[in-house]
Amino acid sequence: MCTECGCGLPDKHEHHHEETTNKKELQVFKKILEKNDHTAEHNREHFSRYGILSINLMSSPGAGKTTLLEKTIEALKDKYTIGVIEGDLETERDAERVRNKGAYAYQITTGQTCHLDAFMVHKGLHHLPLEKLDIVFVENVGNLVCPASFDVGTHLNVVLLSVPEGDDKPAKYPVMFKKADLFIITKVDLLPYFDFDVERCIKEFREINPEADVILLSTKTGEGMDKWLQWLEKKKEEIAPQKVEVS
Repeated sequence: MCTECGCGLPDKHEHHHEETTNKKELQVFKKILEKNDHTAEHNREHFSRYGILSINLMSSPGAGKTTLLEKTIEALKDKYTIGVIEGDLETERDAERVRNKGAYAYQITTGQTCHLDAFMVHKGLHHLPLEKLDIVFVENVGNLVCPASFDVGTHLNVVLLSVPEGDDKPAKYPVMFKKADLFIITKVDLLPYFDFDVERCIKEFREINPEADVILLSTKTGEGMDKWLQWLEKKKEEIAPQKVEVS
């Protein structure tokens, strides 16, 4: 796992020296988070200053984040100009996909780091034409654990879970799902082929996060896309209704 998010820190040690080392590591991790949160707030202020709605997309690999972005860009291209900050360990493939649909995109390759952080996103902002944009998506590294620990500085968090992954993920990965402002169950066209209990999944999600909205969606059939687009437009009006003159 990565060396900066704390996921590699052990929980228990037998020797006093190791316990002391672990405390020092935890103190360093705390300082990293504090600096990250400061930069995240700066990122949010930057988005708001430009009248941009910003959304952090989080999920396991293969849950459908990039495909959802492609469909969203196609559907909203006549109304909104969209930018995307892509996070992957390697390659520019996802950035190329969204550019081909008409969005501005900047790819961050993290190497061995299993999440994006506010510093990476801040760097990405300098590679996007913010004065032209209405919505910016941050497509985080595919991972249901570490991205939840780092505020990247967006206004909202959207968590995707695909039907093939199983209905038990909210209960097994509660930190991620607790951070969600919207929970999207994707690939629902596959429900007839998988043992996925939608009611159970939503119930367990609600026990963790009673406030967030839930959408069932399939980019293949189009089911739920209208609800997703309506949610986006509503949040755009609530959070960043118009662009601001920036000198």
